[in-house]
Amino acid sequence: MDHSLSIIGRVVLAFVLAVGGGALSMVAPMSHRRLCALISLAAGTLLGVTLFSILPEAATALGWWQLVVALASGYVVFLLISKYVYHVCPACAASHFDEATTHRFSEIASALIVALAVHSTMDGLAIAAGHEHGGETDLTMLLAVCVHKVPEGLALGALLLGAGYSRGRALAWVAAVEATTIVGGVIGLAMFSQHDHAHHDWWLAAVLAHAGGGFVFLATHAVLGELLKHGKALVLANFLAGVALIGAAAAAVHAW
Repeated sequence: MDHSLSIIGRVVLAFVLAVGGGALSMVAPMSHRRLCALISLAAGTLLGVTLFSILPEAATALGWWQLVVALASGYVVFLLISKYVYHVCPACAASHFDEATTHRFSEIASALIVALAVHSTMDGLAIAAGHEHGGETDLTMLLAVCVHKVPEGLALGALLLGAGYSRGRALAWVAAVEATTIVGGVIGLAMFSQHDHAHHDWWLAAVLAHAGGGFVFLATHAVLGELLKHGKALVLANFLAGVALIGAAAAAVHAW
């Protein structure tokens, strides 16, 4: 019971941070430059948790080809959604949220909601998997997702306001979409409780690697996609700071 409550507490924290970011966009609109800095920092943490926690841990339970397939599956899922449905991450695609986009928001609202629901569900599943694994993976996964959630909520809130939504309605939509993070955590709880101990580590590693593939997509899309057009020094400095933050956290937990 305590274990389950701990996972629920973590995904609720991520949800609250995302909604908090959305609320912040309602009361204190952020400049595009500052949003880019936050997005780059968040993207760096996602890549950092993949490099320093997910890959080393998953490699101990998966064969090399299983690891590659699991990583590729996470990357390809987000790639296909972004290409054929809508940008899977509003923060990572902030440069696309221009006046023309917000004016035709009603046309893309359904696609956006589907894409973000998949994204946030994977965030919740990744948090559950990280906590299930324990150790440094638990801390670094939680830190990376939570850092990412704030600019995500900011970007989504800004898009909704730009599309003409009232503050209350915009915040309600941010909360509704981000609530799928909690759904992902519940799915993770159910998934990991159904596997016997012999297969537990394999499934846990596969889920972590799948999440890592999605994180690699988000990180590379944020930095190499559009954001480099808005100041390479700003983007790269914050991106590397995010990678370093997770690396330092992983090293500290490992040493402790």
